[in-house]
Amino acid sequence: MYQDRREAGRRLAERLLHLKEDHPVILALPRGGVPVGFEIAAALSAPLDLLLVRKIGVPWQPELAVGAVVDGQQPETFINREVLESLNIPESYVAEEAARQLAEIERRRGLYLDGRPRIEVRDRTAVVVDDGIATGATVRVALRAVRRAAPARLVLATPVAPASTIAALRSEVDEIVCPLIPEDFGALSLHYADFDQVSDDEVIRLIGQARVDARAPAET
Repeated sequence: MYQDRREAGRRLAERLLHLKEDHPVILALPRGGVPVGFEIAAALSAPLDLLLVRKIGVPWQPELAVGAVVDGQQPETFINREVLESLNIPESYVAEEAARQLAEIERRRGLYLDGRPRIEVRDRTAVVVDDGIATGATVRVALRAVRRAAPARLVLATPVAPASTIAALRSEVDEIVCPLIPEDFGALSLHYADFDQVSDDEVIRLIGQARVDARAPAET
């Protein structure tokens, strides 16, 4: 069990130190992945950015995803054609919902980053970070979007995930780092003593602090 997300990030960072000389970019999934990614970025002296993903839910069952939108220099929309066709969901709905979710992504990026530009990942090592992975559906979409941005190497880092999810995601990345792979995963919160929700204010504070820390060596 981890004490909290910051402690999980520090323990995860120990497994990622071999990437430090690659000058990686850390891409955290808000909100829970940000405290984890902050600690990794600090340990690897790496820049920290956000990777925002919004689900496109089935109209009458929002928890079931028919697709997702991921931010980036060229935002990506992914559609699960099997779900779309089996449930006879109109293409027009998907297009409208994708536009709405993309607008929400841009709103959140503006809130969290205050207009700061995205960090380029092309030809760099990109490390995608979340505070834990259950089914891997959202993370899979995020990884595919990052892969299209042409990083030299794509790494997935998470403190905890079930073995089946790790196995299913291996083909999406060059490397997975996950220190805790419990036989009985249960709920993600069970693997943290403190799993309080991360606030928008905390995300803003950590992103700002990471930016200051990243500049500090050059300014001293």
